[in-house]
Amino acid sequence: MNYKELIKKAKAKDLKSVYLLYGEEPYLIDYTLNTLKKIYIDEAFEPLNYMVLCGKNADFETILNACETLPFMSDKKIIIIEDHPLFKTKKESNSEIAGLDTDDYKDKLINYLDSLEEHLCLFFVEKNSSIRKSNPLYKKIAKVGDVIEFKKLRGQDLNHWVEDSFKKYKKKISRSDINYFIAHSSYFDSNQEKTLYDLENEIIKISNYLSEDKHVNKVTLDLLMAKPLEMNVFNLLNSISQKDGERAMILFNEMYMSNQPVLFILHMIIRQLRNMLNYKVLKTKGYTEGDIYEKIKLSKYEYQKVSNQSNNFTISQLEKALFHCLETDKKIKLGLLEDDRLALEILITNLCFKI
Repeated sequence: MNYKELIKKAKAKDLKSVYLLYGEEPYLIDYTLNTLKKIYIDEAFEPLNYMVLCGKNADFETILNACETLPFMSDKKIIIIEDHPLFKTKKESNSEIAGLDTDDYKDKLINYLDSLEEHLCLFFVEKNSSIRKSNPLYKKIAKVGDVIEFKKLRGQDLNHWVEDSFKKYKKKISRSDINYFIAHSSYFDSNQEKTLYDLENEIIKISNYLSEDKHVNKVTLDLLMAKPLEMNVFNLLNSISQKDGERAMILFNEMYMSNQPVLFILHMIIRQLRNMLNYKVLKTKGYTEGDIYEKIKLSKYEYQKVSNQSNNFTISQLEKALFHCLETDKKIKLGLLEDDRLALEILITNLCFKI
């Protein structure tokens, strides 16, 4: 079951008594719970019929008292338990709160799920994707209720979400610009952990900048969207390949002024150079694009960037660039260059004119 099916069942008044909602997209979890609240809970009686408990502080008696109290002027009572230690490993739960991972507590809670009343909707909410399916509480909920994983939106679902989000602010955006927006949002970048909340913030910022009923286009997106570090590094290396030292220095200082640590910027430059070198070496050895993609283990978007940008460098140039980067890294860490910003500026100059 996915979140759309859950909402459909809620509208049909066909909910089970217990669910586990978990996954990497907190926006969709919150959206689903808010939708269920609108379906079942009258605002006037919300304090009596809608309750959120912190799992770290919820002993069995607290959960029992919340669940056993009948709804007031409503067919359903919704109880949400967030971030419960029993979904973590024993070591993790011990470090968070003592007592909630004992066998007695665990058995009481798991057995209680067999006897939940029809007026109750109990939701365990875990905003992460590392739930173990062998976990006893997970297995019990899957047996007597249902488990729903909230993954990142993809394909047409994501495109429609972006389009509808702009529509809320009376803005229009073409399909090609939707794809451009998504590609430059880092939503699928494993290093960024971006969610729909981040995309929504970008949409709000763009919409507030534009006048009403105005189209969103690439010029506006380039002007207003926050550029992730990876994108700035791509652009920086493009400038270096073109021997455009002035532009490269501007891009570096933009990253520096956005409070990116110098050593992290250097790390990202080295990572990108290594990816390009690996790509070119494998290409030289006769590997197919599909084989290279499997071997260097990058996202599809980043792989395309690496393969395209590698055309700007020879293998020898990439090896020399990595040598300069590693020498700079050593000098900074050994204290031979105390001004790390100056160290990166010297490096960029060397990369532009000595490789």
